[in-house]
Amino acid sequence: MEQEFELIAKTFMGLENVLAKELTQLGANNVQIGRRMVSFTGNKEMMYRANFQLHTAIRILKPIAHFKALSADDMYEEVRKIDWSQYIEKGKTFSVDSVVYSEEFRNSRFVTYKVKDAIVDQFREKTGERPNISVSNPDIKLNIHVAEADATLSLDSSGESLHRRGYRQESVEAPLNEVLAAGMILMSGWNGETDFIDPMCGSGTLLIEAALIARNINPGVFRKEFAFEKWADFDQELFDNIYNDDTGEREFGHHIYGYDIDMKAVNTARLNVKAAGLTKDITIDQQDFKDFKKPAEKAIMITNPPYGERISTPNLLGTYKMIGERLKHDFAGNEAWILSYREECFEQIGLKPSIKIPVYNGSLECEFRKYAIFDGKMKDFRAEGGIVKTEEEKHEMAQKHRFKKNREFKQRLEEQESNEEGDIRSFSFHKHEIDFGEKRGDRKGRSDDRRGKSDDRRGRGEDFFGKDGHKESRDFKGHRDFKGAKRFSKERKHGGYFGGKNRFHNDDE
Repeated sequence: MEQEFELIAKTFMGLENVLAKELTQLGANNVQIGRRMVSFTGNKEMMYRANFQLHTAIRILKPIAHFKALSADDMYEEVRKIDWSQYIEKGKTFSVDSVVYSEEFRNSRFVTYKVKDAIVDQFREKTGERPNISVSNPDIKLNIHVAEADATLSLDSSGESLHRRGYRQESVEAPLNEVLAAGMILMSGWNGETDFIDPMCGSGTLLIEAALIARNINPGVFRKEFAFEKWADFDQELFDNIYNDDTGEREFGHHIYGYDIDMKAVNTARLNVKAAGLTKDITIDQQDFKDFKKPAEKAIMITNPPYGERISTPNLLGTYKMIGERLKHDFAGNEAWILSYREECFEQIGLKPSIKIPVYNGSLECEFRKYAIFDGKMKDFRAEGGIVKTEEEKHEMAQKHRFKKNREFKQRLEEQESNEEGDIRSFSFHKHEIDFGEKRGDRKGRSDDRRGKSDDRRGRGEDFFGKDGHKESRDFKGHRDFKGAKRFSKERKHGGYFGGKNRFHNDDE
């Protein structure tokens, strides 16, 4: 049996418990919750699965060294002690990301340079040649984390942040991060047993993440690549087995509905849903929330209204008052979950929340509140067996000490750089092109029978315009055609852990 090793899954503040639960269900061992991270142990298969299957992780790191560094010279010497020929093959490029919480090291770039210098000098001394450094697309990506004198040097097995699923074709202003969206859905406890509604859906992130959770589709299925695929010990057959195993997927007998007042957002959401191959499960229409009518079937509502930070409305407080009125009049018997930032906005809803969960949306310390909507008085609702707050939710409410005791909703966080990759005010999304051209089936190591297996799963067809401008047939059965094309294309060839104050910018911290 393959020996287990240490692994670290990074996430956003407030999602640690959800991520830990995901890891436990995945079969990880020694799961320990930290600050914006969860540590665990597992073998190579577990590392692959963590990248491919987790909904709430933004990065999976494999630590290769822990050491003390009291000075720049200590940092340099400790890094040079590592045999880098085990990790960086001849001709391979590498890069280093630094996360620093230290009085000694006041500049994260300085730490990055010291680590790079130590690695390059070791190669130059042993081989006479130096490895090349690539910032944009390195073969090996390293992560150095410094908390005062304690340093952890890790291999980054993910590469591009895991929140970049690959299905997002276009975006709207202030989009919701995919990992946060998935975390919100998992925190609500919804697992596909009712209809799902987002009446302010924007680019459709909550809708798509809900469909992935309802069908138990692995979020990594849309990705073009993971960093571990470039490692010297990459096991192609093992990863192919993980990638092509859809036995865990399930049927979804309900439906997901999205609405938005902005037709541009509706069209963007529809494009993203189509790219994910989920049009069978998701319907999106233009509609103002004030025109919302009670759904025919039992449903849960999860939504992320404007906060007045980057997206506002002519009457922000009036919008929240309208939300409360619509919930009271047209959503009785159901649950609504709302993510927002301003206390005065929540007050306008006019309903008493049954749970308040603090989470970060980028650098904004928000709250995710649950509202159990019922007719009449609460005592009558409870007398009839209605549950306002579950035991698990009561326990969650008791954990509020994880955040500031007396939060000011209007006050900016001092740790402005924290969770920067998830910041609604600093996002820059890539537009992913979907190529269904002649490269299909070209990937090395693929057998025709595996490619045929993927192709045979296709069901209904949808027309799609490829990046060459030609109309192509997209035969969706769930997400399978997207999965097949991406997986078999030639293109796929190959938090602060321990506390402390984050002073430095990092792309996903």
